[in-house]
Amino acid sequence: MPQLRLALAQVNPTVGDLAGNADLVVEWSRRARAEGAHVVAFPELMLAGYPIEDLALRESFAQASQRSAADLALRLADEGLGDMVVVIGYLDRAEESAPRL
Repeated sequence: MPQLRLALAQVNPTVGDLAGNADLVVEWSRRARAEGAHVVAFPELMLAGYPIEDLALRESFAQASQRSAADLALRLADEGLGDMVVVIGYLDRAEESAPRL
């Protein structure tokens, strides 16, 4: 039976530092790959940092977070990590929303 190796990257992202947090994702993805991982999972809101507080209310920051996630995917591919599953959390916003239970 094939083996699936999962890495959990318990890192400390900096609130608001999208570029620096993306660098952490690349660095720790490389480390996980070197240790034989097929999948690496990062903490909640890895790109935006946590606790995000009022930054979550800024449309411009949500858009920057979305762009950062897309750029990170391309960067991981360019650096030879495109076949590895990298799970990150980033800030996104819904166009429309309604209260739900």
